[in-house]
Amino acid sequence: MLPRIQQVCCIGAGYVGGPTCAVMAAQCPDVQFAVVDTDAARIAAWNSAALPIYEPGLEELVGRQRGRNLHFSADVEAAVRTADLVLLAVNTPLGQPGADGLGMAPPGLRSVEACARTVARTAKPGAIIVEKSTVLCHTGELIARILQDHGPPDGRFQVLSNPEFLSEGTAVRDLLRPDRVIIGGQPGSEDAQEALRALYARWVPAERIVTMGMWSAELAKLASNALLAQRVSSINAVSAVCEAVGADIAEVARGCGMDSRIGRDFLRASIGFGGPCLSKDLMGLVWLCESLGLHDVATYWDQVLRMNDAQTARFVRRIVRALGPDLSGASVAVLGFAYKAGTGDTRNTPAALVCGELLKLGACLAVYDPKVPEQQIRDYLVAGRAPATGLRVCASAYEAVAGARAVLVLTPWPEFAALDWARAHRLMAHPALAVDGHRILDDRALELLGFSTVSVGVRSSIADS
Repeated sequence: MLPRIQQVCCIGAGYVGGPTCAVMAAQCPDVQFAVVDTDAARIAAWNSAALPIYEPGLEELVGRQRGRNLHFSADVEAAVRTADLVLLAVNTPLGQPGADGLGMAPPGLRSVEACARTVARTAKPGAIIVEKSTVLCHTGELIARILQDHGPPDGRFQVLSNPEFLSEGTAVRDLLRPDRVIIGGQPGSEDAQEALRALYARWVPAERIVTMGMWSAELAKLASNALLAQRVSSINAVSAVCEAVGADIAEVARGCGMDSRIGRDFLRASIGFGGPCLSKDLMGLVWLCESLGLHDVATYWDQVLRMNDAQTARFVRRIVRALGPDLSGASVAVLGFAYKAGTGDTRNTPAALVCGELLKLGACLAVYDPKVPEQQIRDYLVAGRAPATGLRVCASAYEAVAGARAVLVLTPWPEFAALDWARAHRLMAHPALAVDGHRILDDRALELLGFSTVSVGVRSSIADS
């Protein structure tokens, strides 16, 4: 007989736990979902009108389910005690680099280990424990060992791996219509896997729910992000060639993407990938390969990271060449600070690297992002050791461009493409420069307005001569 899931507890109220449980609560109205976290301020935000994260559609979803079958609490043990299913969705930041490897480090597991100990002493016998945090292979084995060592003799916990594949900015859509749901388990956990499958089957087509071994499920998450990052670095490498020979990366990507073996996804050149997942998972994969003695494989994946860093650095050099070597006092507008459109997340954002370098060169920046608060921008740049002087955070794009010599688009928010660029040109100092880090603007239209332009993947007479 399959375990009956009536109570679900998710430990971790971050970008994974909150959206995941909100969607599951909407699709499973007869199941109670509790999202718990030791961060009381974060829980208070989830219980308020101003959620701690921005995701399109999330506010409405939480508003409908909160208080019905979706609850947010700082009382972790109380929620775990009654749960039939416990999701471990805590953050796993990079640990300290070891002596081996290429300076990489695996995801830190302190939070996962602490959660496992809490579950061991609190959860009821027979509860299903599911790792959703991004982890290295065999972390499920570590969790099972902690549960066995610290739990009651008759605990009989089942441990599964159910990695998340949501993307910030489209998390609700990704959870409602996932490409796949992977449920990994060890031999003997088939009933637990089937119980979790039955929960997802309420809204996910059966053919998209895949069961596999625990280690395969854990590696599938790392490998997926590594392959996505590889595509970004690959098209960005081609964009450098386009700028050198006079080709257009949008046309090249279109020609390549029409090949069904390649596809169009992730073939958009940019200033580089950022965020909390791709770089971290690549570093974890490099560390794993090095620890297994697979040095050539580790070097291969490390090069994807190096190409990403090189793309951002090359973008800054093009800006400097376009504006001239002396940027002291140069007024520059920056549109976008989040690492991607659709989110207010600034973790590992390429925009911070660009802004930091320009501030160090003496430029005066006016930054605007529709979803990133002013203090978050200032804190991030100060943490990156960028000088605080010369930075102004604006309430609108037009305020940012007023008096600027150049405007940089560093996050592809749709509102920047829809901006009244004729008005922006009138507000700016002349000659005005527009630098597009994501190819969302029409260079020819901007040039007709009087702008000089620099875009990723297109040769520029002022930046590539």
